[in-house]
Amino acid sequence: MLNTREMLALSGVPDIGPTRFRNLVAFFGSPENVFKSSIKELQKVDGINIKIAENIKKFEKDKYADAQLKILDKTKSKIITYWDKNYPKNLKNIYDPPIFLFVKGDIIPDDQFAISIVGARNPSPYGKIAAGKLSEELSEKGLTIISGMAYGIDSTAHEGALKAKGRTIAVLGCGLDIIYPSGNKQLFYRIIENGAVVSEFPFRTKPDPGNFPRRNRIISGLGLGVIVVEAGEKSGALITANLALEQNREVFAVPGKISSPESAGTNKLIKESSAKLVQSVDDVIVELKNHLEGLKKKEKKHEVEITLSEEEKKIIEVLSENPLYIDKISENASVSTSSALSTLLNLELKELVKQLPGKLFIKL
Repeated sequence: MLNTREMLALSGVPDIGPTRFRNLVAFFGSPENVFKSSIKELQKVDGINIKIAENIKKFEKDKYADAQLKILDKTKSKIITYWDKNYPKNLKNIYDPPIFLFVKGDIIPDDQFAISIVGARNPSPYGKIAAGKLSEELSEKGLTIISGMAYGIDSTAHEGALKAKGRTIAVLGCGLDIIYPSGNKQLFYRIIENGAVVSEFPFRTKPDPGNFPRRNRIISGLGLGVIVVEAGEKSGALITANLALEQNREVFAVPGKISSPESAGTNKLIKESSAKLVQSVDDVIVELKNHLEGLKKKEKKHEVEITLSEEEKKIIEVLSENPLYIDKISENASVSTSSALSTLLNLELKELVKQLPGKLFIKL
């Protein structure tokens, strides 16, 4: 059994990533033996040059490990190592899996039945509706929802799972002692109560841009597939999709308007046959069915019949997924503006309508 403290210390050495870490441990048998070895001996290991060997020898390992463990205790977090039994099964099967996962919350065996949902940080109303609906319905079928807790589609995906009272896991591009983005603090703690927030980055690691492409391989690796909901041609979500393809995961994309910049990336994935087109949750389940043996489906919610007044029916008929201004709704439904606003409020309470900024409304 490897010593977690010594593993943590070795992982903190500059330029020691997961591959070099595994090469060193395989060669010397343990992190302790790595630190005891000479510069000459260290250079016998694949990927270890004289500079990295010198980094290992001069590294203040005890100081580093003590500082990390102190924050671990203070934040009530835990460490799962690659060699632990509870290391995520899906993640273990990717190229270059992380040596550590720093975890707040819990990862359970059923989280192997997971799907990742990613997309634009500034999505359209259509994109948010699609992400929320897919997340909620997949969660209701028992799947864990994976995403990156960024603004936009990521947050919507987590929210959909939470709404369905399902499990969700957020993967951060910084240390767990830093909530990023800061505006998602409340979401951060809700996710912990209903799943986990994880990172391969040690405590005190800031959310530098270079961390996120690396983080994305974990988002794709934890799931059985990735759904991309709105992504521009240079979106980070496309990096996640490409990583998923390299990891032999299923890739799905929600189609968008041909004129929409937010859908340029997703439409291209579909056009190039890199992703399967998704119109409903069934499109995802059918493709993943061979991987879902043993999935525990959630008890289906008791459907409550919603009755609508004549005026509510009029309003619903003129609404769509495209935002409509209140004056236009009033005109098209042949009702007064004040009456339309009152009816729209009732429809919002029934979760059939959503109000957007600027007195715009869409049908859910």
